[in-house]
Amino acid sequence: MTKLQEKLRKPQPEEWMTTRGERRDYGFYMFGQNIIYTFVTTFMVTYMLMCGIPPMKSAAIMLIVKVWDAVNDVLFGGLMDKIKFKKQVKFLPWVRVSVVFIPLFTFIMYAVPGSIGENAKLFWFAAAYVLWESFYTLCDAPIYGMVTTMTSSLHERNTIMSHSSIYSALGSGFPALLGAYLVSREVGMSFSSVGGIFSVMALAAMLPICLRGKERNYSATDQAQEFGLREMARYLVSNKYLFIFFGSYLVCHCLGTGEIMNLFVSYYLFGNEMFSVILLVLTYLPVAILALFAPRLLKLVDKNKLFFWCSAAAAALGLLIYMVGYSNIYLFVGLNMLRGIPIGIRAFLVFMFTPDCAEYGKFKTGIDARGITFSLQTFSAKLTGSVSTALGMFVLGLYGWKEVVAENFEELVALDALQGPLQTPQAIQGLWVTYALIPVIGFILSTVFLYFYRLSNRDVQAMSDCNAGKITREEAIEQLNPKVKREFV
Repeated sequence: MTKLQEKLRKPQPEEWMTTRGERRDYGFYMFGQNIIYTFVTTFMVTYMLMCGIPPMKSAAIMLIVKVWDAVNDVLFGGLMDKIKFKKQVKFLPWVRVSVVFIPLFTFIMYAVPGSIGENAKLFWFAAAYVLWESFYTLCDAPIYGMVTTMTSSLHERNTIMSHSSIYSALGSGFPALLGAYLVSREVGMSFSSVGGIFSVMALAAMLPICLRGKERNYSATDQAQEFGLREMARYLVSNKYLFIFFGSYLVCHCLGTGEIMNLFVSYYLFGNEMFSVILLVLTYLPVAILALFAPRLLKLVDKNKLFFWCSAAAAALGLLIYMVGYSNIYLFVGLNMLRGIPIGIRAFLVFMFTPDCAEYGKFKTGIDARGITFSLQTFSAKLTGSVSTALGMFVLGLYGWKEVVAENFEELVALDALQGPLQTPQAIQGLWVTYALIPVIGFILSTVFLYFYRLSNRDVQAMSDCNAGKITREEAIEQLNPKVKREFV
């Protein structure tokens, strides 16, 4: 058997610890969770700017909420590592607690009454947002951490996560496409009605894993050691790859102000908000095709190298889009389709690195702190979503963007017809900068961080085998690549 054939060899079913049903349920959870996350992050700016609240005030309230969220995530990560349940489970109880409340507060957040005053609107939104963030914390870190307790096999984990990434992509694309259509002038539904529909769909998709999921690769005795602030600090300081990867993630996604502007870019730059639907379909099409081959691609190319080069390609193509502009619609669409390929691959890979960092941290320190590790992932995802949203609104405010009061785009079109153009040319330029230029800076900085990430799939599998007691520490060190091995000899 050649090396290529060995890489492409499908593992036999008896080598896997999970069942097909569990893997499917895990994927459906990701589908539901991403319906919620995409709806909140993609439409929040549009919704707030159509609620009659000035951009600067909306940006301020989002950042204030993040102060609580920063404390909330760190506290929860520590609690998750300290609390031991009677049954041999670590993550499932948290997922079950949050599954109803996340959809509920998603709906409430998008149901701000139009009849109340500006300050009351801000209070309503802030309270719902804080509660949504808190319950989202209870599910996000545990569901991603659960892949490490479902199985000890790195290949099986990568397969589960790569397949679940397909569900995640569908969950991301579905509300972005359908939501834009439902609030457009073609249908004219309110944001609260659309939020209610998506919340019910997400709840139905997220429930099965809560009922049928199992954790096998975990024992409460794994956490028999005392785990306090000192141990937490030692674990974090020693886990350099955790800082490198999430440093890359933070700079990229905090500056990711492009997607949240899709509807306004379509309406103000291309004359119709439905253009965003067409653009999303054309952008997701090549990504969806590539997703089918993701597991095999990962057997041929190490994910850290693939992630690095996709980040570099996204930066180069994004800069080209900004320089070319949007006057030629066909060139604009073509370049966005091309850029969608590396961005899509990044999206499939991005959360596969957190389990690797967790294995590295335990191998390096002997401390099993998967809770704090995955809570950092949750915190980073929520922080970047809020910072990018606040940053986008702040930049629009600097360029003189005017707030309006409209339930949907049908009402916005009527306002434009009655009052004339609502936004100045300077404000439109600010929209283009926010959409096209700021994300490029994020991809460039992300690529710099990723240059220093050294962990390969082989390194992580050796560490995972050692952490699970299958091989000795000395045997694991011998299997590491030279650059990583230097840290332990």
